[in-house]
Amino acid sequence: MKMIMAIIKPFKLDDVRDELTKQGIEGLTVTDVKGFGRQKGKTEEYRGKEYTVSFLPKVKIEIVVEDEKLDTVLDVVQKAAETGRIGDGKIFVYEIERAIRIRTGEKDNEAL
Repeated sequence: MKMIMAIIKPFKLDDVRDELTKQGIEGLTVTDVKGFGRQKGKTEEYRGKEYTVSFLPKVKIEIVVEDEKLDTVLDVVQKAAETGRIGDGKIFVYEIERAIRIRTGEKDNEAL
């Protein structure tokens, strides 16, 4: 099993969720986060004065999938989250050793 963690622009969340649903992915976790990468924030103006916003709002999506679905899900997330502009985000993949559904006790792939 693999965990996919994607950091994306907030307005792309619905697109990503819709495309994952089409692929049969039934569960994901979403967290509002802030951060910066190569953008290094942005400069805005308020009441005539400029100030720098160092941390930009993003959304973190976490999805656990069977190994066989990994490449498909990565492709779906990347294409659905892409705007072609700086700050589109990143995708990370982690190995998951165990998964247990609390309610039923199902383990590993059956727990997904």
